[in-house]
Amino acid sequence: MIRIGLTSFNEHSSLTGKKSSSLYEYAGYLPLVELDTNYYGIATKNAVENWLTQVPANFRFVVKLYAGFTGQSKWQDSYPSVAAMQTHFLETMQPMIESGKLFCFLAQFPAQFKCTKENVAYLETLRGLFKDLPVAIELRDYSWYAKEFVAKTHQLMRTLNFSLVMVDEPQLPDTVPLDSTITNNKFSLFRFHGRNQAYWNDRTGDWRKKRTLYRYNPAELHSLGEQVLKVSASSAEVGVIFNNNSGGDAADNAMQLKKILQLDYEGLNPSQIDLF
Repeated sequence: MIRIGLTSFNEHSSLTGKKSSSLYEYAGYLPLVELDTNYYGIATKNAVENWLTQVPANFRFVVKLYAGFTGQSKWQDSYPSVAAMQTHFLETMQPMIESGKLFCFLAQFPAQFKCTKENVAYLETLRGLFKDLPVAIELRDYSWYAKEFVAKTHQLMRTLNFSLVMVDEPQLPDTVPLDSTITNNKFSLFRFHGRNQAYWNDRTGDWRKKRTLYRYNPAELHSLGEQVLKVSASSAEVGVIFNNNSGGDAADNAMQLKKILQLDYEGLNPSQIDLF
């Protein structure tokens, strides 16, 4: 099955017609969402349980790991040990794990996480922390995809039972290619960030709102759709997340790809118009 979704649920006015939408409303249009809440601070169990009450049975969540797991914040500021951080995170997420609505956890590593022996060892540690749970790994540095290492990167992901995220982003000397190699045939995850080369590496001003300012054109969406279909032939579950939302383009692009792939999602929440 191919599920298309967006990062967050409350900021896609072109989808729901509202400036800020609830998860319930979002789940009337798409069957997948990526939640970044836990990246900044681990949510409460009550919040997780509340998310689950708002979505239908066939809805799935991509949950970004807390930044302490990926070296983007100091876990030592909040936890006495990695084990304590792991315990807190998994206890909080237990309702979602038990519900069957978890598509995967997403470990998004920064560009500073390069292909080194130390970082390979850390990926092995990360697998131990999450045991047999579904985890997708997004690598942001080209070194993992260099000619001399890419085959070993793929094999490492297979050995650790990780799904290597299939990333679309601007093609620059230090960015990663769209690599559609399946490393876990139970699930695959695409993340589309747009192709805004001018602002991708710009760190001036409000750069976070500029780097994903991009609208995929029809030709680009058809090409990406071909990649998704190819992967779906050998992967039991495929998730597609549009993250190109600095200008509010993600929802429109998601619905366009849904049409291109002729996907008809059944069992979504009723939209407002259906209530009357």
